[in-house]
Amino acid sequence: MRLSTGFWQTYKEVPADAEIPSHQLMVRAGLIHKTGSGLYSYLPFGYRSIRKVEQIIREEMDKAGCHEISMSVVTPSELWKESGRWDAMGDQMAKFQDKGSRELCLSPTNEEAVTDIFRKTVKSYKNLPVTLYQINTKFRDELRPRFGLMRGREFTMKDAYSFHVDKTSLDEVYDNLFKAYEAIFTRAGLEFSAVEADAGAMADGDQKTHEFQVIADTGEDEVIYCSETGYAANIEKAQTKRVGLEFNMSQEVISEVATPGKSTIEDVCEFLDTPQHQSIKSLVYKSRTGEDEKTVLVLLLGDDTLNEIKLTSFLKSDELRAATDNDLLSAGFIKGFIGPQAQAENIQIIFDAAINLEASYIAGANKNDTHIKHLIPKRDVVTFESADLRTARKGDSTIDEKGIVDVKRGIEVGHIFQLGDKYTKALEVNILDQNGKTMNPLMGCYGIGVTRVVAAAVEQHHDENGIVWPMALAPYHVYFAEITKSAENKQLANEIYEDLLKAGVEVLFDDRKAGPGFKFKDADLLGLPIQLVFGERDFKKDGMLEIRFRNSEEKIKVAPSDVVAKITEIIASKK
Repeated sequence: MRLSTGFWQTYKEVPADAEIPSHQLMVRAGLIHKTGSGLYSYLPFGYRSIRKVEQIIREEMDKAGCHEISMSVVTPSELWKESGRWDAMGDQMAKFQDKGSRELCLSPTNEEAVTDIFRKTVKSYKNLPVTLYQINTKFRDELRPRFGLMRGREFTMKDAYSFHVDKTSLDEVYDNLFKAYEAIFTRAGLEFSAVEADAGAMADGDQKTHEFQVIADTGEDEVIYCSETGYAANIEKAQTKRVGLEFNMSQEVISEVATPGKSTIEDVCEFLDTPQHQSIKSLVYKSRTGEDEKTVLVLLLGDDTLNEIKLTSFLKSDELRAATDNDLLSAGFIKGFIGPQAQAENIQIIFDAAINLEASYIAGANKNDTHIKHLIPKRDVVTFESADLRTARKGDSTIDEKGIVDVKRGIEVGHIFQLGDKYTKALEVNILDQNGKTMNPLMGCYGIGVTRVVAAAVEQHHDENGIVWPMALAPYHVYFAEITKSAENKQLANEIYEDLLKAGVEVLFDDRKAGPGFKFKDADLLGLPIQLVFGERDFKKDGMLEIRFRNSEEKIKVAPSDVVAKITEIIASKK
Protein backbone atom coordinates (compact mmCIF):
# COMPACT_ATOMS: atom_id res chain seq x y z
CA MET A 1 0.00 0.00 0.00
CA ARG A 2 1.18 3.54 -0.77
CA LEU A 3 0.95 5.74 2.29
CA SER A 4 0.50 8.84 0.12
CA THR A 5 -2.96 7.53 -0.77
CA GLY A 6 -3.59 5.51 2.40
CA PHE A 7 -5.95 6.07 5.33
CA TRP A 8 -3.69 6.45 8.37
CA GLN A 9 -3.09 8.94 11.12
CA THR A 10 -0.70 8.66 14.07
CA TYR A 11 -0.77 10.66 17.31
CA LYS A 12 1.90 11.93 19.70
CA GLU A 13 -0.40 12.26 22.69
CA VAL A 14 -1.27 9.30 24.90
CA PRO A 15 -5.08 9.01 25.29
CA ALA A 16 -6.17 10.08 28.77
CA ASP A 17 -8.13 6.87 29.40
CA ALA A 18 -5.41 4.51 28.13
CA GLU A 19 -3.80 2.80 31.13
CA ILE A 20 -1.75 0.03 29.53
CA PRO A 21 0.73 0.02 26.61
CA SER A 22 -1.42 -1.91 24.13
CA HIS A 23 -4.31 0.53 24.49
CA GLN A 24 -2.00 3.54 24.23
CA LEU A 25 -0.06 2.26 21.24
CA MET A 26 -3.01 0.91 19.25
CA VAL A 27 -4.68 4.31 19.42
CA ARG A 28 -1.47 6.30 18.79
CA ALA A 29 -0.45 4.05 15.87
CA GLY A 30 -3.84 4.51 14.22
CA LEU A 31 -5.00 0.90 14.56
CA ILE A 32 -8.29 1.50 16.39
CA HIS A 33 -10.75 4.34 16.97
CA LYS A 34 -12.83 4.73 20.11
CA THR A 35 -16.52 4.95 19.26
CA GLY A 36 -17.85 4.90 22.82
CA SER A 37 -17.20 3.36 26.22
CA GLY A 38 -15.76 -0.10 25.53
CA LEU A 39 -16.58 0.22 21.82
CA TYR A 40 -13.92 0.43 19.09
CA SER A 41 -13.80 0.62 15.33
CA TYR A 42 -10.97 -1.27 13.66
CA LEU A 43 -8.99 0.94 11.27
CA PRO A 44 -7.19 -0.46 8.18
CA PHE A 45 -3.91 -1.52 9.82
CA GLY A 46 -5.57 -2.84 12.96
CA TYR A 47 -8.13 -4.76 10.94
CA ARG A 48 -5.40 -6.40 8.84
CA SER A 49 -3.87 -7.84 12.04
CA ILE A 50 -7.26 -9.03 13.25
CA ARG A 51 -7.86 -10.80 9.93
CA LYS A 52 -4.47 -12.49 10.23
CA VAL A 53 -5.43 -13.91 13.61
CA GLU A 54 -8.71 -15.10 12.13
CA GLN A 55 -6.91 -16.79 9.24
CA ILE A 56 -4.53 -18.66 11.55
CA ILE A 57 -7.50 -19.79 13.63
CA ARG A 58 -9.45 -20.96 10.57
CA GLU A 59 -6.53 -22.96 9.24
CA GLU A 60 -5.91 -24.75 12.53
CA MET A 61 -9.60 -25.32 13.32
CA ASP A 62 -10.22 -26.71 9.84
CA LYS A 63 -7.14 -28.91 10.20
CA ALA A 64 -8.65 -30.24 13.46
CA GLY A 65 -11.82 -31.29 11.58
CA CYS A 66 -14.09 -28.47 12.74
CA HIS A 67 -16.84 -26.89 10.62
CA GLU A 68 -17.30 -23.13 10.37
CA ILE A 69 -20.76 -21.60 10.70
CA SER A 70 -22.05 -18.12 11.50
CA MET A 71 -24.74 -17.62 14.11
CA SER A 72 -26.88 -14.51 14.51
CA VAL A 73 -25.57 -11.86 16.87
CA VAL A 74 -29.12 -11.28 18.15
CA THR A 75 -30.76 -14.26 19.89
CA PRO A 76 -34.29 -14.72 21.29
CA SER A 77 -34.93 -14.88 25.01
CA GLU A 78 -36.64 -18.27 24.74
CA LEU A 79 -33.33 -20.09 24.31
CA TRP A 80 -31.78 -18.37 27.32
CA LYS A 81 -34.84 -19.04 29.45
CA GLU A 82 -34.64 -22.76 28.60
CA SER A 83 -31.11 -22.90 30.01
CA GLY A 84 -31.94 -20.64 32.96
CA ARG A 85 -29.39 -18.01 31.94
CA TRP A 86 -31.78 -15.21 30.90
CA ASP A 87 -31.78 -13.98 34.48
CA ALA A 88 -28.47 -15.55 35.59
CA MET A 89 -26.39 -13.53 33.10
CA GLY A 90 -27.62 -10.38 34.82
CA ASP A 91 -26.57 -6.94 33.66
CA GLN A 92 -23.85 -8.27 31.33
CA MET A 93 -26.54 -9.14 28.77
CA ALA A 94 -27.92 -6.31 26.63
CA LYS A 95 -31.65 -7.03 26.30
CA PHE A 96 -34.30 -5.32 24.19
CA GLN A 97 -37.66 -5.85 22.53
CA ASP A 98 -38.46 -5.80 18.82
CA LYS A 99 -41.57 -4.24 17.25
CA GLY A 100 -43.55 -7.37 18.07
CA SER A 101 -42.63 -7.08 21.76
CA ARG A 102 -40.45 -10.18 21.50
CA GLU A 103 -37.54 -10.23 23.97
CA LEU A 104 -34.10 -10.44 22.38
CA CYS A 105 -30.48 -9.95 23.39
CA LEU A 106 -27.08 -9.26 21.88
CA SER A 107 -25.26 -12.57 22.28
CA PRO A 108 -22.57 -12.56 24.98
CA THR A 109 -21.89 -16.23 24.15
CA ASN A 110 -23.59 -18.94 22.07
CA GLU A 111 -24.00 -22.24 23.94
CA GLU A 112 -27.79 -22.04 23.71
CA ALA A 113 -27.88 -21.01 20.06
CA VAL A 114 -25.54 -23.75 18.85
CA THR A 115 -27.33 -26.36 20.96
CA ASP A 116 -30.60 -25.33 19.33
CA ILE A 117 -29.03 -25.79 15.88
CA PHE A 118 -27.71 -29.20 16.88
CA ARG A 119 -30.99 -30.52 18.35
CA LYS A 120 -32.87 -29.66 15.17
CA THR A 121 -30.26 -31.31 12.96
CA VAL A 122 -28.64 -34.35 14.60
CA LYS A 123 -30.61 -37.35 15.90
CA SER A 124 -28.11 -40.22 16.04
CA TYR A 125 -24.72 -41.07 17.50
CA LYS A 126 -23.64 -41.89 13.93
CA ASN A 127 -23.24 -38.16 13.26
CA LEU A 128 -20.94 -37.68 16.26
CA PRO A 129 -18.53 -36.33 17.19
CA VAL A 130 -18.99 -33.00 15.47
CA THR A 131 -17.46 -29.59 16.20
CA LEU A 132 -18.98 -26.32 14.97
CA TYR A 133 -17.21 -22.97 15.23
CA GLN A 134 -17.69 -19.36 14.27
CA ILE A 135 -15.75 -16.10 14.30
CA ASN A 136 -18.26 -13.45 15.18
CA THR A 137 -19.12 -10.35 17.20
CA LYS A 138 -20.01 -10.65 20.89
CA PHE A 139 -21.38 -8.04 23.26
CA ARG A 140 -21.05 -8.06 27.04
CA ASP A 141 -22.14 -4.98 28.93
CA GLU A 142 -19.06 -4.75 31.15
CA LEU A 143 -19.57 -2.50 34.16
CA ARG A 144 -16.08 -1.05 33.78
CA PRO A 145 -14.80 -1.53 30.24
CA ARG A 146 -11.10 -0.70 30.16
CA PHE A 147 -7.74 -1.40 28.56
CA GLY A 148 -8.92 -0.86 24.97
CA LEU A 149 -9.49 -4.14 23.13
CA MET A 150 -8.39 -6.09 26.20
CA ARG A 151 -11.72 -5.67 27.98
CA GLY A 152 -14.21 -3.99 25.69
CA ARG A 153 -17.95 -4.44 25.56
CA GLU A 154 -18.05 -5.42 21.89
CA PHE A 155 -15.37 -7.78 20.61
CA THR A 156 -14.59 -10.44 18.03
CA MET A 157 -14.46 -13.99 19.31
CA LYS A 158 -13.91 -17.46 17.92
CA ASP A 159 -16.22 -19.85 19.74
CA ALA A 160 -16.41 -23.57 18.99
CA TYR A 161 -18.72 -26.26 20.37
CA SER A 162 -18.29 -30.02 20.15
CA PHE A 163 -20.92 -32.74 20.67
CA HIS A 164 -20.21 -36.32 21.79
CA VAL A 165 -21.83 -39.60 22.63
CA ASP A 166 -19.46 -40.36 25.54
CA LYS A 167 -16.63 -38.98 27.69
CA THR A 168 -13.96 -40.86 25.73
CA SER A 169 -14.94 -39.02 22.56
CA LEU A 170 -15.09 -35.70 24.43
CA ASP A 171 -11.60 -36.25 25.83
CA GLU A 172 -10.19 -37.07 22.38
CA VAL A 173 -11.59 -33.94 20.74
CA TYR A 174 -10.66 -31.79 23.74
CA ASP A 175 -7.04 -32.96 23.53
CA ASN A 176 -7.05 -32.43 19.76
CA LEU A 177 -8.29 -28.86 20.12
CA PHE A 178 -5.84 -28.25 22.95
CA LYS A 179 -3.08 -29.02 20.43
CA ALA A 180 -4.79 -26.80 17.84
CA TYR A 181 -4.74 -23.92 20.33
CA GLU A 182 -1.04 -24.48 21.00
CA ALA A 183 -0.45 -24.31 17.24
CA ILE A 184 -2.52 -21.11 16.89
CA PHE A 185 -0.67 -19.18 19.56
CA THR A 186 2.73 -20.54 18.49
CA ARG A 187 2.08 -19.45 14.90
CA ALA A 188 0.98 -16.03 16.16
CA GLY A 189 4.47 -15.57 17.63
CA LEU A 190 3.28 -15.29 21.24
CA GLU A 191 4.91 -16.46 24.46
CA PHE A 192 2.09 -18.28 26.24
CA SER A 193 1.28 -20.86 28.88
CA ALA A 194 -1.56 -23.38 28.88
CA VAL A 195 -2.74 -23.51 32.48
CA GLU A 196 -5.29 -25.45 34.48
CA ALA A 197 -8.29 -23.24 35.16
CA ASP A 198 -11.52 -22.99 37.06
CA ALA A 199 -14.63 -23.69 34.98
CA GLY A 200 -16.84 -21.48 37.14
CA ALA A 201 -20.48 -21.53 36.08
CA MET A 202 -19.72 -22.85 32.59
CA ALA A 203 -19.55 -26.54 33.40
CA ASP A 204 -20.96 -29.10 35.82
CA GLY A 205 -18.97 -31.75 37.61
CA ASP A 206 -15.28 -32.56 37.43
CA GLN A 207 -14.58 -31.53 33.85
CA LYS A 208 -11.34 -30.53 32.15
CA THR A 209 -10.71 -26.85 31.53
CA HIS A 210 -7.62 -24.88 30.50
CA GLU A 211 -6.78 -21.25 29.87
CA PHE A 212 -4.20 -20.06 27.38
CA GLN A 213 -2.35 -17.12 28.90
CA VAL A 214 -0.11 -14.72 26.98
CA ILE A 215 2.68 -13.76 29.36
CA ALA A 216 2.82 -9.99 29.98
CA ASP A 217 3.68 -7.78 32.95
CA THR A 218 0.33 -5.97 32.75
CA GLY A 219 -1.77 -9.14 32.54
CA GLU A 220 -4.90 -9.21 34.70
CA ASP A 221 -4.38 -12.85 35.73
CA GLU A 222 -1.76 -14.44 37.96
CA VAL A 223 -0.32 -17.75 36.80
CA ILE A 224 1.34 -20.21 39.15
CA TYR A 225 4.02 -22.24 37.41
CA CYS A 226 6.92 -24.57 38.14
CA SER A 227 9.83 -24.64 35.69
CA GLU A 228 11.10 -27.95 37.13
CA THR A 229 7.91 -29.94 36.64
CA GLY A 230 6.04 -27.98 33.97
CA TYR A 231 3.02 -27.47 36.25
CA ALA A 232 1.01 -24.34 35.42
CA ALA A 233 -2.38 -23.15 36.66
CA ASN A 234 -4.38 -19.99 37.01
CA ILE A 235 -4.09 -18.79 40.59
CA GLU A 236 -7.85 -19.36 40.92
CA LYS A 237 -7.28 -23.09 40.38
CA ALA A 238 -3.67 -23.72 41.47
CA GLN A 239 -3.05 -26.34 44.12
CA THR A 240 0.26 -26.14 45.94
CA LYS A 241 1.80 -26.96 49.33
CA ARG A 242 3.34 -24.71 51.96
CA VAL A 243 6.99 -25.47 52.64
CA GLY A 244 9.26 -24.94 55.61
CA LEU A 245 6.52 -24.78 58.24
CA GLU A 246 7.21 -25.77 61.83
CA PHE A 247 3.97 -26.61 63.58
CA ASN A 248 3.49 -26.58 67.32
CA MET A 249 2.80 -30.23 68.13
CA SER A 250 2.15 -29.57 71.84
CA GLN A 251 -0.77 -31.50 73.30
CA GLU A 252 -1.50 -29.04 76.10
CA VAL A 253 -5.04 -28.44 77.26
CA ILE A 254 -6.93 -25.71 75.47
CA SER A 255 -6.98 -22.44 77.45
CA GLU A 256 -8.15 -18.85 77.13
CA VAL A 257 -5.82 -15.86 77.02
CA ALA A 258 -6.73 -12.17 77.22
CA THR A 259 -5.94 -10.23 74.06
CA PRO A 260 -7.38 -6.76 74.72
CA GLY A 261 -7.86 -4.79 71.52
CA LYS A 262 -6.00 -7.41 69.47
CA SER A 263 -8.42 -8.40 66.71
CA THR A 264 -6.09 -9.06 63.78
CA ILE A 265 -3.80 -12.01 63.15
CA GLU A 266 -0.78 -9.70 63.02
CA ASP A 267 -1.57 -8.02 66.35
CA VAL A 268 -2.48 -11.24 68.17
CA CYS A 269 0.61 -13.14 67.01
CA GLU A 270 2.90 -10.23 67.89
CA PHE A 271 1.25 -9.91 71.31
CA LEU A 272 1.63 -13.65 72.02
CA ASP A 273 5.05 -13.91 70.32
CA THR A 274 3.84 -16.66 67.99
CA PRO A 275 4.50 -17.20 64.23
CA GLN A 276 1.41 -16.39 62.18
CA HIS A 277 1.31 -19.88 60.65
CA GLN A 278 0.75 -21.23 64.18
CA SER A 279 -2.49 -19.30 64.41
CA ILE A 280 -5.82 -19.82 62.66
CA LYS A 281 -7.57 -17.18 60.58
CA SER A 282 -11.39 -17.41 60.77
CA LEU A 283 -13.60 -16.16 57.92
CA VAL A 284 -17.40 -16.34 57.82
CA TYR A 285 -19.42 -16.54 54.60
CA LYS A 286 -23.04 -16.95 53.56
CA SER A 287 -23.54 -19.49 50.79
CA ARG A 288 -26.71 -19.97 48.75
CA THR A 289 -27.38 -23.00 46.57
CA GLY A 290 -30.83 -23.01 45.03
CA GLU A 291 -33.21 -21.97 47.82
CA ASP A 292 -30.91 -23.13 50.63
CA GLU A 293 -28.67 -20.65 52.45
CA LYS A 294 -26.14 -21.55 55.11
CA THR A 295 -23.38 -20.02 57.20
CA VAL A 296 -19.88 -21.26 56.50
CA LEU A 297 -16.85 -20.85 58.76
CA VAL A 298 -13.56 -21.15 56.88
CA LEU A 299 -10.31 -21.71 58.79
CA LEU A 300 -6.88 -20.96 57.29
CA LEU A 301 -3.33 -20.70 58.57
CA GLY A 302 -2.92 -17.16 59.87
CA ASP A 303 -0.68 -15.98 57.05
CA ASP A 304 -2.66 -17.59 54.21
CA THR A 305 -5.32 -15.99 52.00
CA LEU A 306 -8.66 -17.53 51.07
CA ASN A 307 -9.33 -18.34 47.43
CA GLU A 308 -13.06 -17.56 47.14
CA ILE A 309 -13.34 -19.35 43.79
CA LYS A 310 -12.11 -22.59 45.35
CA LEU A 311 -14.61 -22.14 48.18
CA THR A 312 -17.47 -21.48 45.76
CA SER A 313 -16.54 -24.60 43.81
CA PHE A 314 -16.25 -26.77 46.93
CA LEU A 315 -19.64 -25.63 48.21
CA LYS A 316 -21.21 -25.81 44.71
CA SER A 317 -22.56 -22.39 45.61
CA ASP A 318 -24.77 -20.29 43.36
CA GLU A 319 -23.97 -17.20 45.41
CA LEU A 320 -21.23 -16.61 47.96
CA ARG A 321 -20.73 -13.47 50.03
CA ALA A 322 -18.81 -12.43 53.11
CA ALA A 323 -20.96 -12.36 56.24
CA THR A 324 -22.14 -8.94 57.40
CA ASP A 325 -21.87 -7.73 60.99
CA ASN A 326 -25.53 -8.68 61.51
CA ASP A 327 -24.86 -12.16 60.05
CA LEU A 328 -22.01 -12.61 62.56
CA LEU A 329 -24.19 -11.59 65.50
CA SER A 330 -26.99 -13.91 64.40
CA ALA A 331 -24.55 -16.83 64.22
CA GLY A 332 -23.08 -16.07 67.66
CA PHE A 333 -19.72 -14.81 66.41
CA ILE A 334 -17.76 -11.91 67.90
CA LYS A 335 -16.04 -9.95 65.14
CA GLY A 336 -12.26 -10.07 65.49
CA PHE A 337 -12.37 -12.99 67.93
CA ILE A 338 -13.99 -15.77 65.88
CA GLY A 339 -13.04 -19.39 66.53
CA PRO A 340 -14.24 -22.86 65.46
CA GLN A 341 -15.04 -24.45 68.81
CA ALA A 342 -18.51 -24.90 70.29
CA GLN A 343 -20.47 -23.61 67.30
CA ALA A 344 -24.11 -24.17 66.40
CA GLU A 345 -24.99 -27.27 64.38
CA ASN A 346 -26.21 -25.28 61.36
CA ILE A 347 -22.75 -23.79 60.72
CA GLN A 348 -20.53 -25.62 58.24
CA ILE A 349 -16.88 -25.62 59.38
CA ILE A 350 -14.12 -26.13 56.81
CA PHE A 351 -10.40 -26.30 57.60
CA ASP A 352 -7.98 -25.55 54.79
CA ALA A 353 -5.89 -28.55 53.79
CA ALA A 354 -2.67 -26.73 54.74
CA ILE A 355 -3.68 -26.89 58.41
CA ASN A 356 -2.12 -29.80 60.29
CA LEU A 357 -5.19 -31.02 62.14
CA GLU A 358 -3.10 -32.56 64.93
CA ALA A 359 -1.06 -29.41 65.64
CA SER A 360 -1.76 -26.73 68.24
CA TYR A 361 -2.94 -23.24 67.24
CA ILE A 362 -4.07 -19.87 68.53
CA ALA A 363 -7.64 -19.02 67.51
CA GLY A 364 -10.49 -16.72 68.46
CA ALA A 365 -12.40 -17.63 71.62
CA ASN A 366 -15.75 -16.17 70.50
CA LYS A 367 -15.45 -13.72 73.39
CA ASN A 368 -14.51 -10.06 73.32
CA ASP A 369 -10.79 -9.42 73.77
CA THR A 370 -10.09 -13.13 74.16
CA HIS A 371 -8.31 -15.84 72.18
CA ILE A 372 -7.55 -19.46 72.92
CA LYS A 373 -4.23 -21.27 72.95
CA HIS A 374 -3.58 -24.92 72.13
CA LEU A 375 -6.58 -25.46 69.87
CA ILE A 376 -6.05 -28.84 68.20
CA PRO A 377 -8.67 -29.17 65.43
CA LYS A 378 -8.86 -32.96 65.45
CA ARG A 379 -9.26 -32.99 69.25
CA ASP A 380 -11.30 -29.87 69.94
CA VAL A 381 -13.66 -29.45 66.99
CA VAL A 382 -16.39 -32.05 66.77
CA THR A 383 -17.63 -31.74 63.19
CA PHE A 384 -15.70 -30.28 60.31
CA GLU A 385 -14.52 -30.81 56.73
CA SER A 386 -11.15 -30.27 55.10
CA ALA A 387 -10.49 -28.87 51.61
CA ASP A 388 -7.87 -26.97 49.60
CA LEU A 389 -9.11 -23.39 49.93
CA ARG A 390 -5.97 -21.26 50.21
CA THR A 391 -4.52 -19.07 47.47
CA ALA A 392 -1.31 -20.54 46.07
CA ARG A 393 1.72 -18.26 46.16
CA LYS A 394 5.33 -17.91 45.12
CA GLY A 395 7.66 -20.22 47.07
CA ASP A 396 5.11 -23.01 47.58
CA SER A 397 5.96 -26.49 46.37
CA THR A 398 4.01 -28.45 43.81
CA ILE A 399 1.57 -31.00 45.21
CA ASP A 400 4.01 -33.83 44.41
CA GLU A 401 6.78 -31.80 46.16
CA LYS A 402 9.05 -32.11 43.10
CA GLY A 403 9.47 -28.40 42.48
CA ILE A 404 8.97 -24.85 43.79
CA VAL A 405 6.43 -22.60 42.09
CA ASP A 406 6.76 -19.02 40.93
CA VAL A 407 4.21 -16.42 39.79
CA LYS A 408 3.94 -14.59 36.48
CA ARG A 409 1.20 -12.42 35.02
CA GLY A 410 -0.81 -13.39 31.99
CA ILE A 411 -3.54 -12.23 29.61
CA GLU A 412 -6.21 -14.86 28.98
CA VAL A 413 -6.64 -15.17 25.20
CA GLY A 414 -8.21 -18.62 25.03
CA HIS A 415 -10.29 -20.86 27.28
CA ILE A 416 -11.46 -24.41 26.64
CA PHE A 417 -14.07 -26.29 28.71
CA GLN A 418 -15.70 -29.65 28.98
CA LEU A 419 -19.34 -28.73 29.54
CA GLY A 420 -20.75 -32.21 30.06
CA ASP A 421 -24.50 -32.40 29.47
CA LYS A 422 -25.34 -29.10 31.19
CA TYR A 423 -26.87 -27.48 28.10
CA THR A 424 -28.16 -30.56 26.30
CA LYS A 425 -30.14 -31.49 29.41
CA ALA A 426 -31.46 -27.97 29.90
CA LEU A 427 -32.56 -27.72 26.25
CA GLU A 428 -33.80 -31.34 26.21
CA VAL A 429 -31.49 -32.48 23.41
CA ASN A 430 -31.85 -36.21 22.80
CA ILE A 431 -30.11 -38.52 20.35
CA LEU A 432 -30.07 -42.29 19.96
CA ASP A 433 -26.92 -44.01 21.20
CA GLN A 434 -25.33 -47.24 19.90
CA ASN A 435 -27.96 -49.28 21.73
CA GLY A 436 -30.92 -47.36 20.37
CA LYS A 437 -31.51 -45.57 23.70
CA THR A 438 -32.03 -41.84 24.01
CA MET A 439 -29.31 -39.83 25.74
CA ASN A 440 -28.14 -36.25 26.22
CA PRO A 441 -24.93 -35.65 24.25
CA LEU A 442 -21.88 -34.26 26.02
CA MET A 443 -20.45 -30.93 24.94
CA GLY A 444 -17.15 -29.09 24.84
CA CYS A 445 -16.66 -25.34 24.44
CA TYR A 446 -13.56 -23.65 23.01
CA GLY A 447 -13.11 -19.87 22.85
CA ILE A 448 -10.48 -17.43 21.61
CA GLY A 449 -10.74 -13.67 21.98
CA VAL A 450 -9.61 -12.66 18.50
CA THR A 451 -9.31 -8.93 19.13
CA ARG A 452 -7.79 -9.63 22.53
CA VAL A 453 -5.07 -11.71 20.85
CA VAL A 454 -4.04 -8.65 18.84
CA ALA A 455 -3.99 -6.45 21.93
CA ALA A 456 -2.06 -9.11 23.86
CA ALA A 457 0.51 -9.31 21.05
CA VAL A 458 1.09 -5.55 21.35
CA GLU A 459 1.22 -5.83 25.14
CA GLN A 460 3.91 -8.48 24.89
CA HIS A 461 5.81 -6.96 21.95
CA HIS A 462 6.58 -3.27 22.33
CA ASP A 463 9.31 -0.89 23.46
CA GLU A 464 9.62 2.80 24.31
CA ASN A 465 9.27 3.76 20.63
CA GLY A 466 6.18 1.77 19.74
CA ILE A 467 4.92 -1.65 18.71
CA VAL A 468 7.28 -4.48 17.73
CA TRP A 469 5.04 -6.85 15.77
CA PRO A 470 5.69 -10.58 15.48
CA MET A 471 5.87 -11.37 11.79
CA ALA A 472 2.66 -13.43 11.71
CA LEU A 473 0.41 -10.64 13.03
CA ALA A 474 2.05 -7.52 11.57
CA PRO A 475 -0.35 -5.50 9.37
CA TYR A 476 2.41 -5.54 6.73
CA HIS A 477 5.77 -7.28 6.83
CA VAL A 478 7.84 -4.44 5.38
CA TYR A 479 7.89 -0.68 5.90
CA PHE A 480 9.62 0.85 2.84
CA ALA A 481 10.73 4.45 3.39
CA GLU A 482 11.58 6.42 0.27
CA ILE A 483 13.69 9.47 1.20
CA THR A 484 14.68 10.90 -2.17
CA LYS A 485 14.38 14.08 -4.21
CA SER A 486 15.55 13.18 -7.70
CA ALA A 487 13.02 11.91 -10.20
CA GLU A 488 15.41 9.11 -11.16
CA ASN A 489 15.65 7.73 -7.61
CA LYS A 490 11.93 8.14 -7.02
CA GLN A 491 11.36 6.06 -10.13
CA LEU A 492 13.79 3.38 -8.89
CA ALA A 493 12.07 3.30 -5.48
CA ASN A 494 8.73 2.89 -7.24
CA GLU A 495 10.11 0.00 -9.31
CA ILE A 496 11.42 -1.74 -6.17
CA TYR A 497 8.01 -1.33 -4.55
CA GLU A 498 6.25 -2.84 -7.58
CA ASP A 499 8.73 -5.75 -7.67
CA LEU A 500 8.09 -6.48 -3.98
CA LEU A 501 4.34 -6.54 -4.63
CA LYS A 502 4.79 -8.92 -7.57
CA ALA A 503 6.83 -11.23 -5.31
CA GLY A 504 3.90 -11.37 -2.88
CA VAL A 505 5.59 -9.27 -0.19
CA GLU A 506 3.25 -7.36 2.14
CA VAL A 507 4.86 -3.94 1.88
CA LEU A 508 3.83 -0.52 3.11
CA PHE A 509 5.41 2.09 0.84
CA ASP A 510 5.99 5.40 2.62
CA ASP A 511 6.08 7.76 -0.35
CA ARG A 512 4.66 10.69 1.63
CA LYS A 513 6.20 14.15 1.30
CA ALA A 514 7.76 14.18 4.77
CA GLY A 515 11.20 14.29 6.34
CA PRO A 516 13.16 11.22 7.44
CA GLY A 517 12.70 11.93 11.16
CA PHE A 518 8.92 12.04 10.81
CA LYS A 519 8.88 8.85 8.75
CA PHE A 520 11.18 6.90 11.07
CA LYS A 521 9.14 7.84 14.15
CA ASP A 522 5.97 6.66 12.43
CA ALA A 523 7.76 3.49 11.33
CA ASP A 524 8.86 2.64 14.87
CA LEU A 525 5.43 3.48 16.29
CA LEU A 526 3.68 1.17 13.82
CA GLY A 527 6.37 -1.44 14.40
CA LEU A 528 6.46 -3.50 11.19
CA PRO A 529 9.15 -6.20 11.51
CA ILE A 530 11.33 -5.10 8.56
CA GLN A 531 12.24 -1.56 7.58
CA LEU A 532 13.66 -0.96 4.10
CA VAL A 533 15.20 2.48 3.66
CA PHE A 534 16.04 4.13 0.34
CA GLY A 535 18.02 7.18 1.50
CA GLU A 536 19.24 9.27 -1.40
CA ARG A 537 22.32 10.59 0.41
CA ASP A 538 23.58 7.10 1.32
CA PHE A 539 22.57 5.70 -2.06
CA LYS A 540 24.81 8.23 -3.79
CA LYS A 541 27.75 6.97 -1.71
CA ASP A 542 27.45 3.23 -2.22
CA GLY A 543 24.44 2.52 -4.44
CA MET A 544 22.85 0.46 -1.65
CA LEU A 545 19.58 0.40 0.30
CA GLU A 546 19.43 -0.44 4.00
CA ILE A 547 17.40 -3.17 5.71
CA ARG A 548 16.68 -2.60 9.41
CA PHE A 549 14.93 -4.84 11.91
CA ARG A 550 12.40 -3.44 14.37
CA ASN A 551 13.36 -5.87 17.13
CA SER A 552 17.13 -5.37 16.98
CA GLU A 553 19.94 -2.99 16.04
CA GLU A 554 20.95 -5.15 13.08
CA LYS A 555 21.28 -3.45 9.69
CA ILE A 556 22.00 -4.96 6.26
CA LYS A 557 23.12 -3.20 3.09
CA VAL A 558 21.54 -4.50 -0.10
CA ALA A 559 21.77 -3.61 -3.79
CA PRO A 560 18.53 -2.61 -5.58
CA SER A 561 18.70 -5.76 -7.72
CA ASP A 562 18.90 -7.98 -4.61
CA VAL A 563 16.19 -6.34 -2.50
CA VAL A 564 13.34 -8.69 -3.43
CA ALA A 565 15.36 -11.88 -2.95
CA LYS A 566 16.78 -10.72 0.39
CA ILE A 567 13.45 -9.49 1.77
CA THR A 568 11.61 -12.69 0.81
CA GLU A 569 14.42 -14.76 2.36
CA ILE A 570 14.18 -12.83 5.64
CA ILE A 571 10.38 -13.11 5.80
CA ALA A 572 10.50 -16.86 5.14
CA SER A 573 13.06 -17.34 7.93
CA LYS A 574 10.95 -15.49 10.49
CA LYS A 575 7.55 -17.04 9.80
